[in-house]
Amino acid sequence: MICQIDTNNGIPIYEQISRQVKFAIANGSLVVGEHVPSVREMATQAAVNVNTVARAYRDLQSDGVLVSIRGTGLAVAPDAPEKCRPGRLEMIGERLRYILKEAIHNGVSLDEVQNLVNSEWSLLQQEPPP
Repeated sequence: MICQIDTNNGIPIYEQISRQVKFAIANGSLVVGEHVPSVREMATQAAVNVNTVARAYRDLQSDGVLVSIRGTGLAVAPDAPEKCRPGRLEMIGERLRYILKEAIHNGVSLDEVQNLVNSEWSLLQQEPPP
């Protein structure tokens, strides 16, 4: 499954779908030429309205990330990985800013955050790849 939707994070659902597809392309989970689930399949998987998925897919097409393959649906564009990789750090930075604001608001020190990051990083490195 490509997308996991969080209705409480303040990011519109169509944007979450778009970002997660771009992440999947950037990290190699979706490869050039691979088809993405149809609008209906994605809507069912993510438990969202088909119009929401259609909007995300339109945005991805206009960004040149997905291309329409006549008769078969949408697939990852040939130059999509190059377009998606630079945005990964920007998207992670946005998420990190949100978490750091929460830490600051709750009086967590920089040292505590760094220790937590190092600890979590070590734990995640021990997990088997997805």
